[in-house]
Amino acid sequence: MYYYINYFFILSIFGHIIESFFYSGGDSGILLGYWTPIYGIGSIIILFIYKFIDKNFKNKFLKTLILFFSCSILLSLIEIIGGYILKWIFNIELWNYTNHKYNIGKYTSIEMSFLWGLSSILLIYFIKPIFDKLINKIPRYISNIFIFIFVIDLIATLIVKK
Repeated sequence: MYYYINYFFILSIFGHIIESFFYSGGDSGILLGYWTPIYGIGSIIILFIYKFIDKNFKNKFLKTLILFFSCSILLSLIEIIGGYILKWIFNIELWNYTNHKYNIGKYTSIEMSFLWGLSSILLIYFIKPIFDKLINKIPRYISNIFIFIFVIDLIATLIVKK
């Protein structure tokens, strides 16, 4: 359980840093804290999908192909749902892909789906082997502190931004 909690927090922070630096020009996400939970949620989904694929398929190429397509589709659906939820709860749009050539409505596009599939492969085959060595060394009390801070951040965000 703490394995996934730690992945959630590390990749929420990592995703926030990458998106803030490369895409949004300074800040990413809705929360007040320096994390973007959708990246943590996405990473957990990728880990579960890969766990299922790894258990049920032997061929590495086939595993990679299934991982790419299943994560492309599922993460794109999450991006669409997330876009609508943010619009509904906070009346904001943090992203809009109508300017993409192959957009699928406002909140995702074929280009982004491809990026999510590629990111899934990167996570499983390159990042996970490194992170697995670190994740299991994080003491539970540190994870619990992050959970506490995250809950406070969620509550504060709902109060401040609503």
